[in-house]
Amino acid sequence: MRRTRRGAIAVLFGAAVVAGALVGAVPALPVLVAQMPTIAPAAETVAVSADAASCPSGAEPVGSDAPARTYADGGIAGTSTADLRAFAVRFNEIRTQHCLEPIPAENFAWSECLEDRLVWMAEDPSTDPLSAWGHEGTPRSDGAPSEGCDGNLAGGADNTGATVAQKWWQSLPHRTSLYRPGEDVGGACIAFAMTHGGLPDEPSSFARAAARWTDC
Repeated sequence: MRRTRRGAIAVLFGAAVVAGALVGAVPALPVLVAQMPTIAPAAETVAVSADAASCPSGAEPVGSDAPARTYADGGIAGTSTADLRAFAVRFNEIRTQHCLEPIPAENFAWSECLEDRLVWMAEDPSTDPLSAWGHEGTPRSDGAPSEGCDGNLAGGADNTGATVAQKWWQSLPHRTSLYRPGEDVGGACIAFAMTHGGLPDEPSSFARAAARWTDC
């Protein structure tokens, strides 16, 4: 049985979510969550602001690794090193395109706790992919107790680490929680996890992801 761990998460107020993403900003504000769009295919990775041309852009190599665990007799694949590195590179590309200091490459890390929650969602036996999707307190169709810890959520068909990084930037509450424009990056780490597939018969192309800004 996986251990459940909880941690402090940023408070978000107001702001509507940009259409087209399966997203959930933390914590779960009832009105905000009720307005959130849900599962969507991956959006194209594009420049998201006119200021991008005036800021330096670049991708610092990321050396972080993830264990690529499997669950449910191989029906669910956990975070791979490729997932983590694609997310980290795109995350910092977006920051530098918008004149924000990048997060040090070594400060991106796979989170077992976030992955535990994504797996808990993916193991829901319901054929509805939205069943169990959400923040702490969201029930699962079979009543299984919640596992893992909360984070910013994104996902859908054909999503990658790079596309979820883009979705979180395009959603103002998630940008506030995860990118934190104007905040000092000293001592900041970004925790990330991603799963592929789910029960009872979700394809491996269907992904769920979670991330959070935390202290190193």
